[in-house]
Amino acid sequence: MAFDIDMIKKVYSSMADRVDRAREIVGRPLTLSEKILYAHLWDGNPTKSFRRGKDYVDFAPDRVACQDATAQMALLQFMQAGKPKVAVPTTVHCDHLIQAKSGAVADLKTANSTSAEVFNFLESVSNKYGIGFWKPGAGIIHQVVLENYAFPGGMMIGTDSHTVNAGGLGMLAIGVGGADAVDVMAGMAWELKFPKLIGVKLTGNISGWTSAKDVILKVAGILTVKGGTGAIVEYFGEGAKNLSCT
Repeated sequence: MAFDIDMIKKVYSSMADRVDRAREIVGRPLTLSEKILYAHLWDGNPTKSFRRGKDYVDFAPDRVACQDATAQMALLQFMQAGKPKVAVPTTVHCDHLIQAKSGAVADLKTANSTSAEVFNFLESVSNKYGIGFWKPGAGIIHQVVLENYAFPGGMMIGTDSHTVNAGGLGMLAIGVGGADAVDVMAGMAWELKFPKLIGVKLTGNISGWTSAKDVILKVAGILTVKGGTGAIVEYFGEGAKNLSCT
């Protein structure tokens, strides 16, 4: 279940109808984030309008990704659920326990020695429950997800703060705690307070050594941590079109 093209086709087959119905219920145009949220309601087709930042809603994410440091407890909890395999496509990525110190080759060798028990456990559990396993040295989780699993209009959760990197391909990707990931892996709904939306219109082009990360840091500085809590920051406009997906 590492990559599931049938799952993606299923998402697209119902998305247009759900978005149209949500637009009628809400009574106004929807942002991309809202379209994805309303298209991934646990109950299926939208039946009511949700208040941003107030209403708790059950969602049905398409994917789950876990990194090796947090996957240990998450998989132990999942094993207690008594399920024969994960309910949605799930992957485990072994990158966080590799400490950058002397160089890629030496650091990987050290990690494979000091964390061998963890890696063996994660691989064994992944093989048993149909989870895609990315071994140490196979890549950094947020880049691997972007290149292999992200797709426009999808929703995923991950036990890594960089899960949002999948947003580069128009996916609604949210970092969560291990317990939330386990719920979805076990086939349960994911409860979330309907996100607030912060729109940022970008104009012109970035230049010189400036990167998209600088734009993000500038916005984060304006909002502060408190200002961005519980919200999706959605970029649009001419400037957004000039950014690469990474």
